[in-house]
Amino acid sequence: MKRLTELLTRTSRTFALSIRLLPAQLRHEVSIAYLLLRVADTFEDADLWSPQQRVDALARLDVLVGAGDVVAAVTESDRWAAARPCEHEGYLELVRELPALLEALAGLAPASRSTIVRHVRRTIVGMGGFLSRGDVAADLAITDLEDLRQYCYVVAGIVGELLTELFVEQGQFPREYAVALWAQAASFGEGLQLVNILKDADEDALAGRSLLPAGIDRSQLFALAHRDLDSADLYVKTLRAAGASWGVVGFTLLPVRLARATLDRVERDGPGAKLTRADVAEHLSALR
Repeated sequence: MKRLTELLTRTSRTFALSIRLLPAQLRHEVSIAYLLLRVADTFEDADLWSPQQRVDALARLDVLVGAGDVVAAVTESDRWAAARPCEHEGYLELVRELPALLEALAGLAPASRSTIVRHVRRTIVGMGGFLSRGDVAADLAITDLEDLRQYCYVVAGIVGELLTELFVEQGQFPREYAVALWAQAASFGEGLQLVNILKDADEDALAGRSLLPAGIDRSQLFALAHRDLDSADLYVKTLRAAGASWGVVGFTLLPVRLARATLDRVERDGPGAKLTRADVAEHLSALR
């Protein structure tokens, strides 16, 4: 678990804070799931690779995760890291640790392992699908608002569903609350992703990723993000009403509050505006 925590700290700032709030078993499971998804993100965003290299790496990663093939992952992870998909040393370190992640995954209870494998693979396949559209001669581009929503679903809405399945499996919530959580799960993840896209719009454009559709007024995108975050707030309220532990509530509440504050700042100051470490610390201390 200590190594997972180190990798989380190296590859994520806010997620490494919120995941500490989860109960021990969930924290272990969600850490493994998150880090596998971060490997997929590294390949999707690999700005030093061609789109075809990214598609090929995602396809191979899908096979490795599905098979839990630690031996093959040793060779592949070394090859991928040597090929340097990016300059971020934390992400390169994470790619090299793929065999250890698959070993940790294999040690989980069968139900949790099956949940993580299924949803991680759905995300990997979805990412590859977006990258492989057309002749793979150009980088990722989102064409319209519905395309944007589908992209946010693939890279984050599925994550909301993964988390919900783990929460419901372990929380044993009454059926009506489980049904409500499932209805809100995708929006919970999509809202957080859309805020990140709006925040990083200029940086993505420089890297060749057109994640905001041309011709769509930014006010529409901000309105959509606010609606998704309203759904995320409702998701957290449903967890409270269902009797979820404070750790589960806090884990979901912190990123929603940070996303809301970030969205307000980006709406006011434009892309690139971010919360400071002091802002994040303030939101963390204000939880409850």
